[in-house]
Amino acid sequence: MDFSLFAHMERVASGQSHQSLYDEFIALCRMADQGGMRAIWTGEHHGMEFTIAPNPFISITDLAHQTQNVKLGTGTIIAPFWHPIKLAGEAAATDLITRGRLELGIARGAYSFEYERLMPGMDAWEAGQRMRETTPLLRRLWDGDCAHEGEYYQFPSTTSAPKPVQEGGPPIWIAARDPNSHEFGVHNGFNIQVTPLWQGIEEIESLMGRFNAACASHDGPRPKVMLLHHTYVAKDVDDCALGAVELSRFYNYFGAWFQNKRPVQQGLIAPLSDEEIAANAMMSVENIARDLTIGTAQEVIDQIKRYEDLGYDEFSFWIDSGMSAERKRASLSRFIDDVMPAFS
Repeated sequence: MDFSLFAHMERVASGQSHQSLYDEFIALCRMADQGGMRAIWTGEHHGMEFTIAPNPFISITDLAHQTQNVKLGTGTIIAPFWHPIKLAGEAAATDLITRGRLELGIARGAYSFEYERLMPGMDAWEAGQRMRETTPLLRRLWDGDCAHEGEYYQFPSTTSAPKPVQEGGPPIWIAARDPNSHEFGVHNGFNIQVTPLWQGIEEIESLMGRFNAACASHDGPRPKVMLLHHTYVAKDVDDCALGAVELSRFYNYFGAWFQNKRPVQQGLIAPLSDEEIAANAMMSVENIARDLTIGTAQEVIDQIKRYEDLGYDEFSFWIDSGMSAERKRASLSRFIDDVMPAFS
């Protein structure tokens, strides 16, 4: 089992500066690198203080100078916001600058808030189709002299400039949920990223079942599969209970952003009341405590052992949570010091 960190800047109120948020983000990434994690993942989002990440290639380029050993991944690029030639070139340049440490996670995107601002009129289905057209073109553009006549993109013979450092280009990961997405990724030789979000072990098992089915229908090498899950390693029972409260609040805001119905001002969504949060039974504290990877070190070890037994190759510690920087650091430190050694 490999381990990685999934992190962004997140601003839940206007009081903290973006500079201090970025410094905290860098500190977490350095911890992951020094602690022996395999990779760091950071994504792409626009106009949302909830997840501040307008271009992961910029962050990754800086992280290459702030860290020594970790792979640096996009978790994830929103494919429909990129022309294939532009994406191939910027990914190759990032691979060059990082001296071959880039891994490329790609998705269709999730927030209609972003679609209606960057691609007005595009829905999730079209976003998925654009992702499926773009992603296989990347290796062809890195190989060179790729011409394309597709539904969404058409261009004459083009070669990525520069070309990637890694032979064949950076490893590509597809964010997959439904069976068709798993098949698309596996059949094209891409690795798979999955997240059950706030859902628990039944969804984790179901996602692995979809991945296994896609592998069984493909006559080729089995790619890697990574589980991305919100994680909190608590110092004791009371701390565990507080972590569940904080993550329940985070997912209430996640759901509100996803529904795209509340007013947004200065990149911040209108605050949720305590009554609104209490009324959301799906993301209740009790459900979050049960279904996320939350517990003391031994409890988290036991949960991840179960994921490992299912066949997951990598567990990615999703640290975005609305928690203070101090609580994030403490949890990550316990994960590195007390959880990871159990999987040596």
